[in-house]
Amino acid sequence: MTNSVFQAFDQDPEFEKCLKALVQTISTKRSHLTGIKAPDYLYTQGYASALSDIKKARGSGLFYPYLSSGIGNGAFVQLADGSIKYDFISGIGAHWTHGSDAMLEACIRGAIQDTVMQGNLQQNLDSLTLIKRLSELSGLDHAFLTTSGAMANENALKILFQYRQPATRLLAFEHCFSGRTLALAHVTDKSKYRVGLPDTLTVDYLPFYDANHPEESTQKAISLLESYISRYPDAYAGLMMELIQGEGGFYPGTKSFFMALIEVCKSHSIPIFIDEIQTFGRTDHLFAYQHFGLQDHVDIVTVGKLSQVCATLYNQALQPKPGLVSQTFTSSATAISAAIHVLDELTQNGYLGQDGLIMSRSNQMRDGLKSIAQRRPDIVEGPYGYGGMIAFTSYKGDPERTMAYIRRLYEAGVIVFINGNDPLRVRFLMPIGGVTETDIQKVLVVVEECLDP
Repeated sequence: MTNSVFQAFDQDPEFEKCLKALVQTISTKRSHLTGIKAPDYLYTQGYASALSDIKKARGSGLFYPYLSSGIGNGAFVQLADGSIKYDFISGIGAHWTHGSDAMLEACIRGAIQDTVMQGNLQQNLDSLTLIKRLSELSGLDHAFLTTSGAMANENALKILFQYRQPATRLLAFEHCFSGRTLALAHVTDKSKYRVGLPDTLTVDYLPFYDANHPEESTQKAISLLESYISRYPDAYAGLMMELIQGEGGFYPGTKSFFMALIEVCKSHSIPIFIDEIQTFGRTDHLFAYQHFGLQDHVDIVTVGKLSQVCATLYNQALQPKPGLVSQTFTSSATAISAAIHVLDELTQNGYLGQDGLIMSRSNQMRDGLKSIAQRRPDIVEGPYGYGGMIAFTSYKGDPERTMAYIRRLYEAGVIVFINGNDPLRVRFLMPIGGVTETDIQKVLVVVEECLDP
């Protein structure tokens, strides 16, 4: 559908002139962000005060002493203390890049619309564009937009439980992470996230694929799945799967492993729910289930983070009754415009495929980490993961030494994070829309320099 009313303004020559001038001005302002830089002493006192204020205001401190100036350039971000750092964690996977001219232009086109937020009652035509694109690209019938990955997962669970009523249980993998809402805290396999919370959902866990013992781990998962189904017949709303475990430590499964479980579930009419909040846009395919060749077996999928706007995608057979999923906010007009831009970039500009930018940058980073591991086998093991999801184990996964290491990296100008539990790992989620080969080369130098002598 052509939005001729808005296009009369959006494509107005005077507006286009102003837009290009604004983008060029901001582009010039960020052009100096080309390397790591220490804090500027002129700003450090005010910065320390701001960090103290935010701790008091929100009731807890920040993981890193990180407050951005709002200026970024590709893989670089400048903090409010004047320092410049490499962002190699991307807000735990949410940032396409920093300061892209094309992204800025997309966001401005969203920002000039008449409302900040779009929602269930009133949506703009950009929502239709995004919904149709997600449905077409996924091969699923419907897409429901929402504000966060947790809400996308919540909506998926509601759809599944209504479809499978009176089912009361859910199947998931050990070490999974699905969110921190009241229900999802009981799916996420980490007991400390639900301390003091009432029971809301009964989850039975299956062991994930073990690359060191492929046949044994597969058979163990199948046997336990069949045991659960026999013990609780018709009680399961679905099997919820991360295909590459994110918070769990970047462990990929295999098609044969997933298919073995899917076949058992399908024989008992148990739907397959794929959680792609972290994997979306980070493999050689747009969706990880396409990478694993599972597209003919998926019933419901959630996406988020890199997609900018989160969504629950599902087939017509699971169509919920009116009123089950509905939200005042589905996202901002700016985020929806940005989401369309990210989809265009991923699908049209050479990011996908084994020879695409995602795998190219991934291979360069992985090769560099392998070289470091060969030089420092006493400290570094790995790398692990797939595509844009990369991790390595430092200091045998010792939590104290690994935490100290990632903080040294931060002080040296490279922002990373952790994942896994036993062992704890160092995690990278590069801003794939802006990271360059040179960026990766320089970050790898810092990664090695910050290891203990």
